[in-house]
Amino acid sequence: MSKGIDNKNEAQNRGPLDATKVNVSEPWEVAYWTRKFDCTKHELVHAVQEVGTSAVAVEKHLHY
Repeated sequence: MSKGIDNKNEAQNRGPLDATKVNVSEPWEVAYWTRKFDCTKHELVHAVQEVGTSAVAVEKHLHY
C-alpha cells in the first residue's frame, strides 16, 4: 500500500481537533460530524450557520 493511501485513510478517520466545536472548513471534520450527527454536509453547514459552531447546539438543531 502506498503512503498516500495511508494518509488519506488517516485523514478520513481523524476526529475533530476540538470536539466541542463543529468546523466545516476541514474535510475530515465535516466527515466526522456528518457521521456523528447522521446528516448531510448541506444540513451540517446550514445548522452551523443557524446556531454557531457549538457541537451541542448543532446536534440539538439537527435532531429537534
